[in-house]
Amino acid sequence: MQFFDDLQWRGLIHQTTDDGLAAWLHKQPRTLYAGFDPTADSLHVGHMMGLIMLRRYQQAGHTALAVVGGATGMIGDPSGKSAERNLLSKDDLERNVAAIGEQMKRFLDFGGAKPTAKLLNNFDWTSGWSYLEFLRDIGKNFPVNVMLAKDSVKSRLGGDAGMSYTEFSYMLLQAYDFVHLYKEHGCELQAGGSDQWGNITAGIDLARRMHGAHLFGQTWPLLTKSDGTKMGKTEGGAVWLSPDRTSPYEFFQYWRNVDDSDVGGCLRMLTELSHEEIESLDKSREDDAAKRESQVRLAEELTRLVHGQEGLDAARRASEVLFGAEIAELDDRQLVSIFRDVPSTEVPRDRLAGDGLGILEAFTLAGLSKSNGEARRTLGNGGAYVNNRRVDDPKRQLTTADLASETVMVLRSGKKRYALLRFAE
Repeated sequence: MQFFDDLQWRGLIHQTTDDGLAAWLHKQPRTLYAGFDPTADSLHVGHMMGLIMLRRYQQAGHTALAVVGGATGMIGDPSGKSAERNLLSKDDLERNVAAIGEQMKRFLDFGGAKPTAKLLNNFDWTSGWSYLEFLRDIGKNFPVNVMLAKDSVKSRLGGDAGMSYTEFSYMLLQAYDFVHLYKEHGCELQAGGSDQWGNITAGIDLARRMHGAHLFGQTWPLLTKSDGTKMGKTEGGAVWLSPDRTSPYEFFQYWRNVDDSDVGGCLRMLTELSHEEIESLDKSREDDAAKRESQVRLAEELTRLVHGQEGLDAARRASEVLFGAEIAELDDRQLVSIFRDVPSTEVPRDRLAGDGLGILEAFTLAGLSKSNGEARRTLGNGGAYVNNRRVDDPKRQLTTADLASETVMVLRSGKKRYALLRFAE
């Protein structure tokens, strides 16, 4: 199967500007780009489609340009937004650009003498423009009626919020990115989410007017659930690619819990699994959906891609903890993440000094027993655990040696009743 046919099989082609795109791509290696606005110091699940699309093109032998919007990020893309974004400072943008550039290295190979992927920042070619130069050289090639016809503009102008001239100018800046990349890097294809169609066609039109160039555009569908809501959103907010914002365990569990109606599309669009394996997983869901083989496979593939094998191993260990595995090699943050819905009690750390904290009192402090007598019965029945290790001696004293991590001790009563004791200085 040819490359473009594979993209179509995976559901990754939403729109193209030219029916001949497949044949054009097959003829010889091409250069394409996708843009990423640095609105935070981490990318999130919504950005994964763009990164994985560039990765697919790179692996197929094309040159992939990942363009971070250090300039356009100062304005904010109005596409799909009902109100104007808060503008970021230059210092914040620089920090964000550096951070997400590091994350992109998980997806794309920027190394080698002749890299087939390059990381670029549009601030580098726009910061030198004066306002008058930009109006004279770029603005004169941009018909206002074309801009007003874009859906992203019409939807805002028809609402109460309206649109500032700053946001209205975003389309010109992004369109010029395509022109610059065409001139300097031979880039002839822009790829983006379906909400970027207006910006992509604006760049194609600008290149035609300025240089008589024939450029191409392709969009992928937005990553949504079967109910139409965006994938990568939880009650706590976005699912981030940074382990400091979303731990590997939380990331793994997000994909582990994807609905049966959504997991097939995610396997196709987001993983590099073969057609045969994906179709086998489809059959597995039909035969026994409760086994959740598709979800586990999806979670493994994406966690390994984003967090590496080390992150996947940590996520697996964390997942096993909930099923009673002995707790080891986890830190405070990981444990709190695993047991985020479990009652937690803070206890002065000096309670672990000297003879330590009695096991019966620990269970009452944690709320797992109403009294020392009830705690004693729990131990006698074999239902008391510290860090998932059974404890049956009612005279057992807990010390710092019993901490599961820097400050956390995990207590369990029976099979599933957990509680945390957190020993702060």
